[in-house]
Amino acid sequence: MNNKINYFLNTVRYMHRCHSVLTPKSSATTRKHILWIGIYRNPLEKVTFRKLFLNIFPSAHGSSPRFLSQNTDVFSTGAKIQQEKSTEDLVGEQAPQSSLELEKLDDSESFKGKHVVDHSDPFFSSLQKCTCPSDVLDLVLESAVSVKHFTNCLTTVWKLFKNLSEDQQRYEKQLIFEHPAFVKLCQQLLRDARRMTRGDLVFSLHAVVNLGVPQNTLLVQTFVRVCQEKLNQFDNRCISVLATTLVGLGKDKNVSALQAGLQLLVEQRIPSIRDIFILQNLMKCMGKDAPVFLKKKLEMAVLKEIDHLTFLNALRVFLALNAMNYCSIPILNACSKKIQENIHDVPFRQLVLILEACSNLQYRNVKLFSVVADYVNSTAYLWDTRQIILFLSACETLGFQPSELMGVFAEKVIEDPEFLNFKNLLIVLRVYSRLNYAPRGQKHLFFETLHSCLNKYLPQISNTELLRAVYSFCILGYLPHQALDELLQKDSRDELLLSDDLYKEQKEMMLHCVKTCAELDSPSFTKPSFVLTENFSSLVSLNLKKARAALIELLGDETMFRQNVQLPYRYHIDFEIRMDTDRKKVLPIAATDDLADSSVQRLAFLFVPLSAFCMGTTHPLGRLAMKKRHLNNLGFHVILIQSKKFQEMTNEDAVKFLKGQIYSENVFPFSEVTVQDNN
Repeated sequence: MNNKINYFLNTVRYMHRCHSVLTPKSSATTRKHILWIGIYRNPLEKVTFRKLFLNIFPSAHGSSPRFLSQNTDVFSTGAKIQQEKSTEDLVGEQAPQSSLELEKLDDSESFKGKHVVDHSDPFFSSLQKCTCPSDVLDLVLESAVSVKHFTNCLTTVWKLFKNLSEDQQRYEKQLIFEHPAFVKLCQQLLRDARRMTRGDLVFSLHAVVNLGVPQNTLLVQTFVRVCQEKLNQFDNRCISVLATTLVGLGKDKNVSALQAGLQLLVEQRIPSIRDIFILQNLMKCMGKDAPVFLKKKLEMAVLKEIDHLTFLNALRVFLALNAMNYCSIPILNACSKKIQENIHDVPFRQLVLILEACSNLQYRNVKLFSVVADYVNSTAYLWDTRQIILFLSACETLGFQPSELMGVFAEKVIEDPEFLNFKNLLIVLRVYSRLNYAPRGQKHLFFETLHSCLNKYLPQISNTELLRAVYSFCILGYLPHQALDELLQKDSRDELLLSDDLYKEQKEMMLHCVKTCAELDSPSFTKPSFVLTENFSSLVSLNLKKARAALIELLGDETMFRQNVQLPYRYHIDFEIRMDTDRKKVLPIAATDDLADSSVQRLAFLFVPLSAFCMGTTHPLGRLAMKKRHLNNLGFHVILIQSKKFQEMTNEDAVKFLKGQIYSENVFPFSEVTVQDNN
């Protein structure tokens, strides 16, 4: 009897202490208070959700109630509630158990409502009329009594919340977390997790995760554990929702265990899944760490339904392949076709994500890139400069040159350079230098404008940033004298090339290129009367043996050319041939060493990979263009040849091709062509 009296008194005292917590406030009053605040406050500063009520009533043994938050009072302004354990303690306390103890909570009388949505229930009619999350929470205080009521309220809160703008979401999240009904809602969900239907369970987990409830709360961890126990009962739709939710969760023991179980279940279920939407959710969830055989199974399942691919599915599957880090050419081609057909419906952010995915997957589809670039160029007036710079940066990563858009953007820079901050200036320099582009007829003006922008930031930038900017200018063949002098005059080599710097080698390369350009691109530099080779070797790589054999057959003797030639400034050429000035006759190498340079024409053959050119063209990228320019300054006529296409030729065609390159100015389709002069 004494125990019962003590239990009753403890309950009364606790309810009195919590009265201010559970006292409802009107949404209008709360909203007015929040919107009056001038500076946005992070809602998690006040409500961290590392604690949440585990049981609203004290235990029969008189112990204090357990929480999930480290804050003394989660929702009220005055009452201080004693905390017992931190989140980590509570979560760790649950982890070893094979099954949760929630079934032992004697709350069966509280949840005898219908477990199916009864649309004749006035509650659901009221729920449908709610226009914001706070309205839903008000309804929870007023009339929510059953499991279905609470789960539907939570999912409705999420649906209304996700349709708000980012600014609105900030304020609304604060309202949600500070609303007195939210603690009640989370309590009931926590206590009834094991009694939920499978659909309510996964949708509730999806909602709380996306609303921002921290992962290490007992509420989230309980949902994850119950999902583990009920995993085999989930249908394909539940699996899809669960997969989507897991993508937004970090790795911990419970999540990893659930993901491992989900992976095993997916392996069994794949043959029965015919919905591409579900498949793409599973692809994103499995991620890049999924075993190859599972990736192949998912690929085959998508290919079976590829004829039913919609535009939205194409976008999602494209990005899902990227999340899985799996390049399926048939799927990507089908998705690309749908995207091209509906390019005007693709949001700008999605366009950038598509380009980034293509870069990650090394998927080269020039037609897709051209369509995307043409669309962005035709609608450039709709996008702000930040978006255009972001798009150009994605193109630069791919090695694809959207020349028309780059021309339009260059004109904008010339007309109004003030919009370029230093970060954007570095990006623009990097993009234009790597893609080797300068606007036709405005090359010098464009470079001068960028140089003036750089000069404004010289007093405040680091030596590393200065090096990057000067390096980009030098790649383009322009010497920014003020910045270059400051870089070279400073005793900055030690700072730039720190021994523990991860980018030391890259910085060394950049600094060498800057010094080489300062000499070879200087107006005072004159072509030497002859070029001294440091050394050369008769050894050639395997992929050049066909070229060597073709030259021997064409010229008759190895003495008629040099191979693997090393030049000053660390430059290297694959083959060197010397001819008379009219390029009618090939001269022996040894016989021309002492001849005046004016009577000899030097040919330098460079066999380069396809990746050294802008995608889909024979326009050399920045580094290769710089090397070609410098070899010209050293007295060579440079012939660029794509290695892969040359290797695909027959021996007879290889000889014929090289003969055409040596004795005439004719350009074959797969050799280096005269690039459109942008001067």
